[in-house]
Amino acid sequence: MKVVILAGGYGTRISEESHLKPKPMIEIGGRPILWHIMKEYSHWGFNDFIICAGYKQNVIKEWFANYYLHNSDVTFDFRNGGKMAVHNNISEPWEVTIVDTGLDTMTGGRIKRIQQYVGNETFLMTYGDGVCDVNMQELLRFHKVGGKIVTLTSVYSGQKFGVLDITGDADVISFREKQHADGARINGGYMVLEPEIFQYLKDDSTVFEQEPLEKLAVQKQIKAYQHNGFWQSMDTLRDREKLEALWESGNPPWKVWE
Repeated sequence: MKVVILAGGYGTRISEESHLKPKPMIEIGGRPILWHIMKEYSHWGFNDFIICAGYKQNVIKEWFANYYLHNSDVTFDFRNGGKMAVHNNISEPWEVTIVDTGLDTMTGGRIKRIQQYVGNETFLMTYGDGVCDVNMQELLRFHKVGGKIVTLTSVYSGQKFGVLDITGDADVISFREKQHADGARINGGYMVLEPEIFQYLKDDSTVFEQEPLEKLAVQKQIKAYQHNGFWQSMDTLRDREKLEALWESGNPPWKVWE
């Protein structure tokens, strides 16, 4: 099953670093937060990734192209024609497709652009700037039982995100994007989507969190997987510093892998 990660935005609220690289490439513990997200999914057996790139997409492509150099010991032998030997080769069971989905394309438009790579299959999707300890297999089982087009992970947060109204049966009946936190659960990403979602995505100007999700909520086609564990977005420099401190503690709660 494919995992789609949105990684094309400008990251303007963390501009201290995002003027040099895409937000998902900002590092936590010396590795891009994108890597942390992929390690989460890989722990649960999902290793086929489609990365929706845009702003400074060359940085993402070059990082993966040089993955072994970034994550292994290397000897450069300049006495013998500059031969290179990679030691302690760290490999991942990943297949990674990086798609340039446009510089100013909105979130829904980015998902629309990778339809050919997903095909007519259920797929996972999240944003490239948040980590969690969600059990992805449980999330997928919940989605299959729910039988809706969209299952999203709902979390508590004091930040400004899409606020959810959820029934006792976990149906999302309204989706209020970017309102002040009012104690309600919010959309934490980490979604499961059916291929029917592409029918709700018009073009590059489509904001996934607005008309598509609002319409699907009215049609009762969204389920909320309620996650009470760890979840944290990296929306600001302060968020990054918080995640960095958790990583340096030696027991970051999103590190579910060995």
